[in-house]
Amino acid sequence: MAGSVNNSDDDDADLKRAIKLSLAGSSSHSGNHVIELSSDDSSNDEELNRAIALSLADDDPDATASESEGSPDENGQSIVYQPKQGNGCPAGTKEDTKRLQEQPSAEPSQSKGQSSGPPAGRPLGLKGVDRKKMEEDRLARLASKRKIPGFDQETQGKENKLRTGSAPQLWGPGRAPDTKTEIKVVGPSLSSSIGSQCLRFPKGVVKKTFARGVPRTDDDIKIEEIFQKDELQMAVLSSFQWDEEWMLSKIDVRKTNICLIAFANSKEQQEEMKANALGGTIKFCFPPTSAMGNMHSKLQLLKFASHLRIVVPTGNLVPYDWGETGVMENMVFIIDLPVIEEPDRWATNALTPFGQELVFFLTSQGLEHSLVKSLEKYDFTETSRYAFVHTIGTTHTGDDWKRTGYCGLGRAVATLGLAADAIELDYVVSSLGSVSHDLITAIYYAAQGDDGLGEYRERSARAKQAKASSVEEALRRINDHFRVYFPSRHMIEQSRGGRQCAGTINAQLKWWDADSFPRHLVHESQNVRSGLLMHSKLIFVRSKQSGKNLVSWAYVGSANLSESAWGRLTKEKQTGNPKLTCRNWECGVVVPVLPVTDNHDNSNGTRLLNSNSRATLNTDIPDMSVFLGSIPVPIIWPSEAYGRTGAKRPWLFLEN
Repeated sequence: MAGSVNNSDDDDADLKRAIKLSLAGSSSHSGNHVIELSSDDSSNDEELNRAIALSLADDDPDATASESEGSPDENGQSIVYQPKQGNGCPAGTKEDTKRLQEQPSAEPSQSKGQSSGPPAGRPLGLKGVDRKKMEEDRLARLASKRKIPGFDQETQGKENKLRTGSAPQLWGPGRAPDTKTEIKVVGPSLSSSIGSQCLRFPKGVVKKTFARGVPRTDDDIKIEEIFQKDELQMAVLSSFQWDEEWMLSKIDVRKTNICLIAFANSKEQQEEMKANALGGTIKFCFPPTSAMGNMHSKLQLLKFASHLRIVVPTGNLVPYDWGETGVMENMVFIIDLPVIEEPDRWATNALTPFGQELVFFLTSQGLEHSLVKSLEKYDFTETSRYAFVHTIGTTHTGDDWKRTGYCGLGRAVATLGLAADAIELDYVVSSLGSVSHDLITAIYYAAQGDDGLGEYRERSARAKQAKASSVEEALRRINDHFRVYFPSRHMIEQSRGGRQCAGTINAQLKWWDADSFPRHLVHESQNVRSGLLMHSKLIFVRSKQSGKNLVSWAYVGSANLSESAWGRLTKEKQTGNPKLTCRNWECGVVVPVLPVTDNHDNSNGTRLLNSNSRATLNTDIPDMSVFLGSIPVPIIWPSEAYGRTGAKRPWLFLEN
């Protein structure tokens, strides 16, 4: 976990304040107990929680954000922690690249001297204080002292709440949320009769992250507006990068139980992180991860009194990914599921395919069984129009290969009734790995509804032919219908944060110059919110089914365009059965939309450069304006292709 690097007087002051507070009174220490997403028991050690709050309350938020943020390659490279930049950006200068592990996602070996996770000597902790010893000392004191008469615990707790920053919330508990950008979806509009009046996002919504210094719109959202810390009872959070102090400033640890799905190098580091986790206030789940893989998925399960909020962002739990430094933009899918109040209905509650895949994913990660089981206590009806898609970082045989990676994406598209032969695909990425023609074909076929076998058979047949001619033949069918969006060097340099804030936007020269890299498919990525960089991972698909209406959908999630993120289907030598090999953990949501025919203000969506932009498109398929009013498209479209004109060059991390 990324954390601030503090020492000297600040630590001593925090420790003294915490000790002083713990001596002021005592309360019974709650024993360990099973916590469920549907449980109302959110008791914690009040003394410890107030000590945590006090130790953070006097900090300067600008001084603590992103102090050890990394510059990861999100296509299979290890997390790298680097010193904080002057403006709180992810590191991205040429000097910083010396720390970057040059490990391509598809290579079989790992660079020496780099780990695939946080440094072993830096376990989870707040402000570098030895919290384990501090907690042991506090418990020893409480065991030998009586409570001091007249100590007002409630008042003391209120005086030392965690900071949330100076920016006000867009809406509070008493105001109804804006629903102008609520998803217009394919399929029946089902409504739940249980607690729906309490839900802010009952049908599901896709929004951009807010950006400091950029005017607010109906399309954006702040992390405070998602967490709603005053009402949040439990949070299950996963991320690729973490800023622990910043994250905990958004959550009231006195009332919210926390479970972090995180990565650790070894069993020893897992135990070290647990031991420093504030006396049981924070629980952990460590998914099994191969030496070559990454725990790259971003998922939030937020439990409130009346509902469960499922959040799938494209960004990590660091301030710049949520717009607080004003240089980076991400996207986020949110849906609220009402709690089923009658216990006798829990046993008969049939999860939708969305819910089933969510359970499969969380179970594979090793999340506590009681937490996974408690999902059955929520009404998943409104998720029936969506698909939860994932990549599970291991080798899959039997029938499991059909459920994950690009095979799972194709299965989801077919299950939702979105399969089509003629499609246009636009893929917005924040990183480019060692992209091959096979990967491009696999993703395109999956977007058509192929479960992976069609692409595999074609790939196997090509292997028996002249490779060059067969690849050219296969790509000829999709070249004009597949576009990848990645920023140019010029765009990075002209952005609000400049080059030093582009550390998490990554492509390498050796991959770009490889003969197998499909350079002609890569287009310049420009944000409609001028000057903002994009860390979003989005797929936009437009299609026309034979004899049916136009169908369009989008993927919002963590997966970049890489084999590490989507996997590769082969066959077992012994059995001849399909085998899908995946390195990363990823997750996302397929969001179908209906075409919008009336006029919309597209200042917050895609900006069309001219009305004659269909020259390379299937003329029966609509352009990107089909998403207006449903999903905020962040890019200017169409845009220049690097490989076809040569006028511009993409941002190549190790070249700059």
